[in-house]
Amino acid sequence: MSNEIEIGRGKRGRRAYSFDDIAVVPSRRTRDPKDVSVGWQIDAYHFELPIVAAPMDSVMTPESAVALGRFGGLGVLDLEGLWTRYESPEPLLAEIAELPAGEATHRMQEIYAEPIKPELITQRLKEIRSAGVTVAGALTPQRTQEFYKTVVDAGVDLFVIRGTTVSAEHVSGNAEPLNLKRFIYELDVPVVVGGASTYTAALHLMRTGAAGVLVGFGGGAAHTTRVSLGIHAPMATSVADVAAARRDYLDESGGRYVHVIADGGVGHSGDIVKAVACGADAVMLGAALARAAEAPGKGFHWGPEAHHPQLPRGERVEVGTVGTLEEILFGPGKQADGTLNLVGALRRAMATTGYSDLKEFQRVEVVVSPYQPR
Repeated sequence: MSNEIEIGRGKRGRRAYSFDDIAVVPSRRTRDPKDVSVGWQIDAYHFELPIVAAPMDSVMTPESAVALGRFGGLGVLDLEGLWTRYESPEPLLAEIAELPAGEATHRMQEIYAEPIKPELITQRLKEIRSAGVTVAGALTPQRTQEFYKTVVDAGVDLFVIRGTTVSAEHVSGNAEPLNLKRFIYELDVPVVVGGASTYTAALHLMRTGAAGVLVGFGGGAAHTTRVSLGIHAPMATSVADVAAARRDYLDESGGRYVHVIADGGVGHSGDIVKAVACGADAVMLGAALARAAEAPGKGFHWGPEAHHPQLPRGERVEVGTVGTLEEILFGPGKQADGTLNLVGALRRAMATTGYSDLKEFQRVEVVVSPYQPR
């Protein structure tokens, strides 16, 4: 049965759902939360937590990437951020947090106009590697050809190519685009690429040889993509569509499994639960981790879209500080708003619905149940 809706006589649109529109349903069985596993593995790298920190300057520093790695997650450093533009970016991070709202975008454009320094890319990644955790760094597709060799030579374990949207077929009349399939084939490290938000786009990315696909487009707390460009992809539908592409590619490739990582709109513990229920193997968190006391944004959150030199499609937003990184991940919770003990909430939801691991939980029953928070 089609779920298309007539917008007007000349246009129809498919009904899509956000995480707020759906809910998971208990089954006939429950479990003890202590018996639930939330670990996952991508390529040769196993993680105790299905949590990947977004490569955003308000979320990740080399130090916080190490801290998250020791807790069992994966921190991804933005290799086009302040840590690879400035030897000592801390004063600038403090300045951004203190800027008046009306001046934030313009001042960030000035700060981020400083060129990226390859030697700082090498230095930052080696700082993370020296701590003994999995090393991951992110570049946009536009910068990948320029800096990828520096990144790989520095000893990165996982390479992330992340943009607002990333396609396997970028067309340009001005410059030769990045050939993802050739690029990934020639690399010796697993590549995670995205964002993608549709079945077809994700299937094409999987065919490039990517180890994982990031799902999301303009749904994060600091994005204004829907307002700026009129483009938006509700996350529940996007994750489910990309999970379907993973299933079909598994058959097409003869058993090659590509990991699906929900990236955007996952700001609270219930969103993490529903992302996995829709088919995600892990989630990439921005605002949720920017609320940590140790976060470099000091209660504020922004992404690279917020300081684009020609067309900003994001903004610096105040998310506040709710607790330490450890409290955000493991509790104890001090309020019932889904910002603390994210891992405990996921375990509890899986136990309450009777599932013992993430792969099983992807089969949980889901209902459409629109919810408007008070």
